[in-house]
Amino acid sequence: MNKFTDHYDVAVLGGGPAGIVAALAAARSGARTILVERYGFLGGMSTLALVYPWMTFHSYSGEQVIHGIAQEIVDNLMKQNASPGHLRDTIGFVYSVTPYEQEAYKVLAFDMLQESGVELLLHAIVTGVETDAGRISGIVLHSKSGQLTIRASVYIDATGDGDVAYHAGAPWEKGNEDAKVQPMTMKFRMKGVQLNQIKEYMKQSPDQFYNKSLISQLDELPLTGVMGFYKQWKQAGLPIPRDGVLFFAGPREDEVLINISRVSGLDPNLIEDLTLAEIEGRRQVMMLEKFFQESIPGFQQAYVSQVGTQIGIRESRRIIGEYVLTGTDVLNATKFNDVIARSGYPVDIHNPEGEGITANFIKEGGAYDIPYRCIVAKNVNNLLLAGRCISTTHEAQATTRLTPSCMALGQAAGTAAAIAVKQQYNTADVPIGKLQEMLLEGKANLGLAKMPN
Repeated sequence: MNKFTDHYDVAVLGGGPAGIVAALAAARSGARTILVERYGFLGGMSTLALVYPWMTFHSYSGEQVIHGIAQEIVDNLMKQNASPGHLRDTIGFVYSVTPYEQEAYKVLAFDMLQESGVELLLHAIVTGVETDAGRISGIVLHSKSGQLTIRASVYIDATGDGDVAYHAGAPWEKGNEDAKVQPMTMKFRMKGVQLNQIKEYMKQSPDQFYNKSLISQLDELPLTGVMGFYKQWKQAGLPIPRDGVLFFAGPREDEVLINISRVSGLDPNLIEDLTLAEIEGRRQVMMLEKFFQESIPGFQQAYVSQVGTQIGIRESRRIIGEYVLTGTDVLNATKFNDVIARSGYPVDIHNPEGEGITANFIKEGGAYDIPYRCIVAKNVNNLLLAGRCISTTHEAQATTRLTPSCMALGQAAGTAAAIAVKQQYNTADVPIGKLQEMLLEGKANLGLAKMPN
C-alpha cells in the first residue's frame, strides 16, 4: 500500500456519479488525482442503490442543459449498446430520461478513469480528517490493509453524505425546518414483465395515472416510466406511505425498476437508523413483489431479479457553503455570474413523514443556475463539494440531488480543484472566469453568451 502514501494534487472521496466526473475533470486538467471509494465498484447510488434512469439532462421545454463529461459517458454507453440515449419521459414529470446498463457503467467508469490517469483506491472508507490552520492535511481511511492516510493539495467531498466536510469541521444542516429528511427507498428490479399489457391498460384507464402522462403518444413512444395504478394501490392498503405505483422500463425489454418502497422518519447518518432502514426496505420489497404479481396487469409472471446493494438515500447532510441555493432560486430560474452548472429538474420533495410528493416546476419550463459558491465549503480552504451534499436549502436539494446535476457539479469541482492546485489558490479564490472558460472548453453548457455551438 506504499503507493498511496504519496502526495496528490487532488483527492476525490466518493466514487459515485459526481466523484467519477470530478476525478476525470481534475486529471484531464493536469492534476495528479486519486479517487477513493468504499465499495468494490463505482457508480454510487446509480449502481449500488439502483437509481435508474438518469433524470434529466433537459429542461422541461426540451433544451439540453447538461453536456460535458456527463454526455460523454452517455455517448460511450450508447456505443456499447448499453444505453438508448435520452428518451422522452412517458410519465411527463420531466422532458427526458436516460436508461443505462449499470454493469456496463461500472466498467466504463473504470476504463475512462484509468485512461485519464486517475489512481483508484477501492474498499476504503473515510473515518477521519486531519486539519491544520483551516486546511485539510490528510484523509484517514480504513481498509483491509489497516489504516491509511491520503494527502493532497485539494480535496473533493463526493461522499454524498458530506463525510469529509463533516469531519473537517465545516458547518452543515439537514432536512426541513424540523430536521426531517426525505425518506429512503429500497429499489428493485422485476423481470418477466409484459409491457404491452401495461400500455393497453393505460390507454383504457387514463384517469388512473399521473395527469401529465403521455398516454396519447404511447403508440409512437417507447414506454419509459409509469406513475399511477391508483385504484389498485388504494385497494391493496399496503403499509407503505405512497399514493400510487412508480416504475421505469428497462434496461431490458421485459424488465422494470420499481421505486415505491419508502422508509420514513429515520436518519441515514445514524448507523442504528440506517440498519433499521435496510431491514425494513427489504421487507417492503418482498411485500411489493406479491402486490405486483397479484394486482398489476403485465406482472402476473414477473419476479424480483435484483435488489439494491444498499438502500437509496435522497437526503442527509447539506454542507453550508459560500452561498446557499434556495427553492426560490430554482423555481425562478435564477441566473448567477458564477454559474458552474445548470439543471432543469423540478423541486421534487418526498414527504419526510408521510405519503405524497410535493412537485414544483421551474418557471417557463426553463433551467436554473448553480453558482460556484455552492460547492465551496465554509471554513475549509482546500475543500470542494460535489453531489447531493452541496450548499442548498431542503427545497433546492430536492433538485440538485439528481444524477445528471451531480455529474455536472463533479466536472466543475474537478476542474476548479486543478486550477487551485496549479495556481496555489484557496478554493474560494479560484477565478470564476478561468473556471467557466475551462468548463466551456469541456463542452459544459453554462448558458453563457460565449457558449460554443
